[in-house]
Amino acid sequence: MEKVILIKYGELSTKKGNRNYFIHTLYKNIQNKLRDYDVKIHQDRARMYIEFLEKDLDSIISIINCIFGIHTYHIATIVDTDDKKIQSTLLDVVSKEKFSTFKIETKRSDKSFPIHSQEYNSVLGGLLLKNIPHISVDVHQPDLWIKVEIREKESFIYYKTFQGCGGYPVGTQSRAMLMLSGGIDSPVAGYLAMKRGIVLDAIYFEALPHTSMEARNKVIQLSKKLSRYSDSIHLHIVNFTPIQEAIYKNCREDYCITIMRRMMIRIAERIAKSHGALAIVNGESIGQVASQTITSMAVINQVTNMPIIRPVACFDKLEIMDIARRIDTYNISIIPFEDCCTVFVPRHPVINPKLETAIEEENTFDFEPMIEEASQSFTTIVVTDEDANEFFDLL
Repeated sequence: MEKVILIKYGELSTKKGNRNYFIHTLYKNIQNKLRDYDVKIHQDRARMYIEFLEKDLDSIISIINCIFGIHTYHIATIVDTDDKKIQSTLLDVVSKEKFSTFKIETKRSDKSFPIHSQEYNSVLGGLLLKNIPHISVDVHQPDLWIKVEIREKESFIYYKTFQGCGGYPVGTQSRAMLMLSGGIDSPVAGYLAMKRGIVLDAIYFEALPHTSMEARNKVIQLSKKLSRYSDSIHLHIVNFTPIQEAIYKNCREDYCITIMRRMMIRIAERIAKSHGALAIVNGESIGQVASQTITSMAVINQVTNMPIIRPVACFDKLEIMDIARRIDTYNISIIPFEDCCTVFVPRHPVINPKLETAIEEENTFDFEPMIEEASQSFTTIVVTDEDANEFFDLL
């Protein structure tokens, strides 16, 4: 008996005119992620299934669990669409399971199959009741919910449902630039952005020697976790030291965080445009810290016309932490290496900054040459799930 991984699209099936594009993008993403395995991938508008070698099943499942666009999947037995073969295969497969109650649900997409779905439920149910002792039918809460899909040439038998990532395949939306710190929130924001099909680059602001190389490595490891959900992450590392020192030398202490964020947005916008990104993504959550108020965000947004996407803006901290644990970034994020957003935190950051005051404070020093330098001289690391150690200097 041949087994396949049967994939169901879920949300993709609602795309109507764009459905084929979304499904084909999912197909390409799966094909790319499984390029090192001996698999065959078949697709149509309703289903996709993967033929695989039994020895590779666990590894393949660990990969498809991180591919957006898959609503659910099943380990299905594939059989020729023939009544006798379906019955014998069903009995053989189900006999290996331990259960007391069951339900059978048949879907007959091949209308030339001579037995209607409801009638075939009775036929197959009777087969199991006759041949397997001490079992009964329970249509409400069965131990085993067996599904049989009758198709033109091949049919599928399965009874275990596994949850996929959902969302849209990465690549169905344009590229965006994630502002990735070493904290809990920004990796979760990146994950949620990719779940909507966005291709991500990432930008990390470091302030050596005030921050450490360990802090950089922490961000590389977070990028590596995120790269499981895409092909790779291009991590752009920006030297923020001259700008940060100038801010804290020349500006009011309570406005330093606001001005620092405005400078970061300016740099992120320029690097984003140079790499074809159309939006900026960050991990700001409304009210989580004193500086993350609507007023503060409005003042920070003023320096750019580029959309700023804040996927966790309306999440509370516990919700964000739950997602971080689920995507395996939490334990990395809590390693105590400070980034440039935390190393110079003022005692009392302004909660509701005024735009005119922020502009006045910025005008106390000539920041434009430093912004231009930071936007041009940065280091890019191409991070993949397999290898996070290859450096490319773009100076």
